[in-house]
Amino acid sequence: MEVRRDARLWLLAGLAGAAGLAVFHVWFPSGDSATALCLSRRLLHLPCPGCGLTRAFAALAKGEWSAALRLHPLAPVLALEALLGWLAWGAALAARRPFRLPAGVDTLTLAHAAVLLALWLGRAATGTLPW
Repeated sequence: MEVRRDARLWLLAGLAGAAGLAVFHVWFPSGDSATALCLSRRLLHLPCPGCGLTRAFAALAKGEWSAALRLHPLAPVLALEALLGWLAWGAALAARRPFRLPAGVDTLTLAHAAVLLALWLGRAATGTLPW
């Protein structure tokens, strides 16, 4: 049945998010380029627009909000949006209606990309990128 499969996917996504939160709670990625998860940092030794996001999510998992904001100011916003999206998906499943992204999500995605790029350029210009 389609509803059961969708519910399992929703639950699996929630479990994956909880597992990621647990991993980030006990592990904090180093800022070393040699062990970085980011290919831009590892191969080119250059920070990308998302530089600091992984470490910021790890700080959020530990409840260290000021450290997360220092590492990447968009991390709390992105984490909250992911949680709200997961909850909206669950609400649609509970109401037995198909989950559809709201109108304007494509515009919001472009706005996120623009803010991410502007933030990266501003931090690069001021020398405040988290290495």
